[in-house]
Formats: sequence, structure tokens, C-alpha cells
Amino acid sequence: MQIHESVAGLRAALKNANNVALVPTMGNLHDGHIALMKLARSHGETVVASIFVNRLQFRPGEDFEKYPRTFAADCDKLAAAGVDHLFAPAEAEIYPRPQGYHVVPPDDQDAILEGEFRPGHFRGVATVVMKLFQIVRPAVALFGKKDYQQLMVIRNMAADLNLPIEIVGGETIRADDGLALSSRNGYLSAPERAEAPRLGRVITKVVEAIRAGNTDYQGLERQAMAELQAAGWFPDYIAVRKALDLQLPPAHESGLVVLAAARLGSTRLIDNLEV
Repeated sequence: MQIHESVAGLRAALKNANNVALVPTMGNLHDGHIALMKLARSHGETVVASIFVNRLQFRPGEDFEKYPRTFAADCDKLAAAGVDHLFAPAEAEIYPRPQGYHVVPPDDQDAILEGEFRPGHFRGVATVVMKLFQIVRPAVALFGKKDYQQLMVIRNMAADLNLPIEIVGGETIRADDGLALSSRNGYLSAPERAEAPRLGRVITKVVEAIRAGNTDYQGLERQAMAELQAAGWFPDYIAVRKALDLQLPPAHESGLVVLAAARLGSTRLIDNLEV
């Protein structure tokens, strides 16, 4: 695996590459990331991973400074997964001057769910992903479904801006007890880690109720929120939405997804399940 710290070096290495598949990450890699790398191999001849902790998508007071940086271990995992190139730039390489131009998603995608609780987050995500697309120029880019709203924003950005890039969503990878794998799971204490799978169980109940014919989506959301609160969680939302655009669904709508975000102690976890 070749490691590149500069845009020029990566572009030179990819000059004659065909059908490049890109997997952007912020590092601290787990099995969910590695599953994306392996999926990328089935979509492209050359697999490029990136590791870059993007300051623009963190709000003041969030965990940008303490976000885990595990570069050596990440490199070992990527090499073992068969990645061809790793792009690991310093912040000054991606943002050599203050970023004046930004990609701003429309409010109906940006100001809901995660965007309501993390204003500006998706502007930061879309901006850095667009820069990575311009640097790598992939034919396909892969993102995990665990960050469902992020996947939707990027997919719609690519479509609206006529980017010649196929956006592929990889399935959420879970631990044996059902907890969705996340770099932030490492923040959990041992008792919190034992409690954390409740989030997935709660939204599974919502999915099962909908599949059984319950269309009282707001009632199901309230019940799920109450269950988390009773167990000591601080939920931001549990929402039943249309999978295509994450808007509120009419009754008997097909193609739904249940999304959740909640704090357990000081750690904020997200999860979702498609109906």
C-alpha cells in the first residue's frame, strides 16, 4: 500500500489508474470501515482510502481534539484489507487557506435530524467530500449506511452537481450484541458498553411494529424515546422517515427507515434500520 500525504503525490500515483474506488474515513478504523474497503474492491480496480479528521464538520465543544487518531494501526488494517493507496494529508494540505467556498445542502436535508442537533455539520461533510472527489477523481465512492443522513446528502450532492461518481452505501456492521460499530464506541465505559445495544433493540421494536401494520409513527417514536429515557439515556430523536429523502412519511408509505440519536453518559450514539 502506498501512503501519500500530498495532493500532488496522490494525483501522480493515480495518473494512469482506472476505475478508482474511494473510501473516505476519519481514521480510528473498525470492522465497518474494513468491510467498506473490501466492498470497494468489488467496485473498482484501484482502491483508495483517505484518513482525514475534518475540522469543518465539528461544532465548537464537540470532540475534534480528542477524536481518536490511530494512524499506525489504521495503516496495518488497510494494508491487510488490500487497499492500494492511502491519502493521509495534514490539515494544511486540505485547507491551505481558510475555506471560503462551501457546499451547502438544502435545508430540507441539512436542518433535520442530525443537522438540527449539529448545525453546520453537513456543510462541513459535503465540503470536504467534494474536495476529496476533486483530488481523487474516483469512479465510485463508498460510505457506510450507519451515517444514513450523510449518505443521503452525499448521494444527492453527486446527483444535483452532475458528478460522474457512483455513490455506494455499505451495510452497517454490528458487534455480536447488535451495537452498530462506531469509532466513538471507544468512549464508552464498561457499564455503558453493556447498555449501548439497547439503542438497536429499541429501533428494532419500531421496525417490527411498522412491519406488523402499525402506522402511528409518532406514537412509536414517543414510546421508543420513553424507553430510552427510562434506561438513563438522553435521546435527541427517534424518527420514522422516508428512506429516499428523510422527509416525514404519509401513512402506509413504503421504503421507510427508523433513525435514532441518543447520548449514553457523555457519548452520543447514532443508529438506523431500514423497514
